[in-house]
Amino acid sequence: MTDAVKTPWHLWVVGGLSLLWNLFPAVDFTLTNMQNEFWLSQYNDAQRAFFLATPLWANIGWALGGFGSFAGSLLLLLRSRHAPTAFIVSAAGLAIVSYYQLVQNGDRMKQLLGDIPLYSTIIIWVVLLALLFYARAMKAKGVLR
Repeated sequence: MTDAVKTPWHLWVVGGLSLLWNLFPAVDFTLTNMQNEFWLSQYNDAQRAFFLATPLWANIGWALGGFGSFAGSLLLLLRSRHAPTAFIVSAAGLAIVSYYQLVQNGDRMKQLLGDIPLYSTIIIWVVLLALLFYARAMKAKGVLR
């Protein structure tokens, strides 16, 4: 049986690169919440204390954001019509964690890490929205089934 719509080459490139990109937040969330000593050694005591004191609601946002994007990339590679939904879930999670880090604790984050959280969050939002729009376009063209 052949597919009605041929898979464009760029889906494999975008899907593969985004899967690698989105592997990081899943690993970061997992190892931080497991309090992996090797992973946490990159932070000083104040930074470590801040990240380990993240409230449950912000941790849920972090999990939805990271694992949602990872799932979206995997679903994109599997040509699943559910990829855009996973990216939407990820955006909701990213909104929660962005609020926690940049609005509720913006001054503390800046004190601990400088401008890195702000700039990295902007980059993450741009990539996530690009992936969401790409997945929606592939769904509209019938590439995702």
